[in-house]
Amino acid sequence: MRFASRGQLDGGRTAVRQQSTPRPRLYVLDGLRLLAALMVVAFHYTALRGGWGRPAHEVFPHLEIVTRYGWTGVEVFFLISGFVICMSTWGRSLGDFVVSRACRIYPAYWVAVLLTAGVVALWPQVRSVKNWDVVLTNLTMLQQGMGVWDVDGVYWTLFAELKFYVLFAIVVATGVTYRKCVLFCGLWTVAAVIAPSAHIKLLDIWAMPLFSPYFVAGIAFFLMHRFKPTALLWGIVGLSLLLALHGVPKRVADNADGVVPTWPATLIIVLAFVLMALIANGALDRVQWRWLATAGALTYPLYLLHQYIGMTIIYGLRSHVPAALLVGALTAVMLGAAYLMHRCVEQPLGKRLRTALLKGMEEMRRESVAPGAGRGRGPAALRDSLPLLKEPRRYDQPEPDRVGAAKSSDGA
Repeated sequence: MRFASRGQLDGGRTAVRQQSTPRPRLYVLDGLRLLAALMVVAFHYTALRGGWGRPAHEVFPHLEIVTRYGWTGVEVFFLISGFVICMSTWGRSLGDFVVSRACRIYPAYWVAVLLTAGVVALWPQVRSVKNWDVVLTNLTMLQQGMGVWDVDGVYWTLFAELKFYVLFAIVVATGVTYRKCVLFCGLWTVAAVIAPSAHIKLLDIWAMPLFSPYFVAGIAFFLMHRFKPTALLWGIVGLSLLLALHGVPKRVADNADGVVPTWPATLIIVLAFVLMALIANGALDRVQWRWLATAGALTYPLYLLHQYIGMTIIYGLRSHVPAALLVGALTAVMLGAAYLMHRCVEQPLGKRLRTALLKGMEEMRRESVAPGAGRGRGPAALRDSLPLLKEPRRYDQPEPDRVGAAKSSDGA
């Protein structure tokens, strides 16, 4: 991970763990993201009835025992997201944050919604689209808040991510610092703890008791990585792990047909926390496999495309291709489609969207300056008059989808 400087703590005190040489890219996070995505893919293809037309344990009697816990890949995503979002916003403005997130998540999502809707509309044997109003609403990524069905089942996680972005945007708007991140973790944890017994729907929606511990722990892990491990940060991580494990039985029940053991899911979550602790403390910095960067870039489009399109393909070919071969070949095809999505949609469309949004942001800044506020003081005064939306360049920061790398020219 590369920084021009290590930054400052609150009060202007120089951050602990200053260093003169750039830190290596966190390729391990790229690999972990792809592994989490493949866990979810395996769960959907081999542990759900899906397109098979019968219980998955009849099709994969041995494999299903393992892959039925693949949904925990979502929890791993949230854990990584807390780390990456905190990393990518350090030293940046609210405008930077909004533009980078919009350019990252929307281009591939728009295409995935239309592709999935088209497939299930033409072949509605597995899933169907009620009407095209649902599809249009899904393009906003806000359908859950409006009580509209997701075009694809995996989209529910995106709404959870959006809520995290909105909450953390409060920190970004005031300037991201060590103290504010810790305060954010503490307040969100308190809200998540009281939400289940408070019976206040609005609080429960934003507190996200089942998932907030992963985001919070990810933030604490990044603070360890940027500064140094402390008892305070380990305490946040430890409490978050305990709260996360408290929600595991409910998550198992929600994702299993019948009663299944909960300990495998618990073990996976614990291992994910251990792995993130090793990453945060530099134990895996020596892993510099460049191909992991490409692998990590496939994660988001793979996640968006695989479920209902894949299940529809399984339905059409289940009687003609052996199950194991079908799943393996389909996974490879989806990885190929994810690569095409990344190269042909995410990169070019993301770049154009970034350019358009930055122009709009500049226009807003220019027209928001009070008359005469910058008179006689030059362009610098105009920029400084809007501290929350100007674009500081104090740090050479990475984009969330380029974990640990310097900011790319196309902003993807």
